[in-house]
Amino acid sequence: EATASSQKDNCIPGKNMTDSTNQKGVVRFLSEYSVPLIAGVVVAMVTANYLPSWYDHIVHSAVYDLFHAPAEHAHGHGHDHHASPWEHYLSLHFLVNDIFMVLFFGVAAKEITEACLPGGALNPPSKAINPLCGTIGGVLGPVAVFFGLNAIVGQSDWTNGWGIPTATDIALAWLVAKLIFGKGHPAISFLLLLAVADDAIGLGIIAFAYPDPAHPTEWANALWILPGMGTALMLRKCKLASWIPYVAICGTLCWWGLFSAHLHPALALVFVVPFIPGPNYDLGLYAEYVGDDASEHNTPLEQFEHATRHVVDFGLFFFAFANAGVSLQGVSGLTFIVLASLLVGKTLGITGFSYLAAKAGFRLPLGMNLSHLVVASVIAGLGLTVALFVSGQAFTDSGVQGAAKMGALLSVLAGPIALVVAVALGVANVKVKLPLFAVAKKSKANVGA
Repeated sequence: EATASSQKDNCIPGKNMTDSTNQKGVVRFLSEYSVPLIAGVVVAMVTANYLPSWYDHIVHSAVYDLFHAPAEHAHGHGHDHHASPWEHYLSLHFLVNDIFMVLFFGVAAKEITEACLPGGALNPPSKAINPLCGTIGGVLGPVAVFFGLNAIVGQSDWTNGWGIPTATDIALAWLVAKLIFGKGHPAISFLLLLAVADDAIGLGIIAFAYPDPAHPTEWANALWILPGMGTALMLRKCKLASWIPYVAICGTLCWWGLFSAHLHPALALVFVVPFIPGPNYDLGLYAEYVGDDASEHNTPLEQFEHATRHVVDFGLFFFAFANAGVSLQGVSGLTFIVLASLLVGKTLGITGFSYLAAKAGFRLPLGMNLSHLVVASVIAGLGLTVALFVSGQAFTDSGVQGAAKMGALLSVLAGPIALVVAVALGVANVKVKLPLFAVAKKSKANVGA
């Protein structure tokens, strides 16, 4: 009976197509709303606070030890002579931060590369001057607030955390901006350009400002990056129609160069992605594979983004789990310095620099005014993903690192704060009933009567 029913279902026209469409819709929803990232943060926080020993063991112990050590110890055998050095090295934290994040930063590099194409946010350069001025303010503002607050209420050993509040979480910023301004608003494009440029600066900060103190940089080993880039150039000249060799061959060479030089191997694809053949013009961030632009998505660069997008989106669950496990008891002054640097520094820096650029003749995008600029600046304070990553590089002490990460996690408050500011300034595209503003409007109506 069940078999007959199943066969009958398979014969219903469009049923399988509908199921497939529904599944794609669920995947798109989870990806679009950063559900895996948020879920990873929640699971990490709960686990780290209720099962701290178990959490630390899962995240930092070698994967080999997790699966083999208990059985071997039960039989009275050690495991040092059974596993290779790499098997002891491969912890969840290493796999996520130094291998998975290669794809994350690769996708970020793809967006920066396409932004330089005709029609992109960075082409022609004059089109991008105002948001790029905002980007400079969005880096200098948080750094200034961080150093200022740290000088007043902080400690000298917290100084190395200045790079934590400099970057913006592209995905979360895009999501919040779309919810507040409505789809297609110019403030969204402004914010995305700012976030992409922010991340470009963030990549440089990660690469050069945070070397591993336990392992001095060995620049000679970094020369492995050159054959990686050279091979990528050769593949491009051969017009190879697949992105896989670029990542598998060139990416591996660059990864080994960075890893053996004691730099950050997660940045490996930043040196490769610009060589992957792409479209002739920028298709836009989060563009869909439909319409007249569909043929452009056949380029290797677009295929790379399409093939890895969901891997990155859902893999962020493991990134968040491995990096966001912070004890609530670890909150300190550093937490609030990082948080204030993101929320206050970003808002003042971006608004101030973009406003001055507009006064100098470099206008804001058409359809965007000062109120939109202020709200977009608040949204830019969302520094979750990259801020968590930099926190792990800036500090080696687990307590200090945890306090900094808590500040990065609390930056999600930028979302609701931006909504409140948008409603107050009258630029929100959502119907939100806030008692304070409702009372104010009612009082104003009574006065008018």
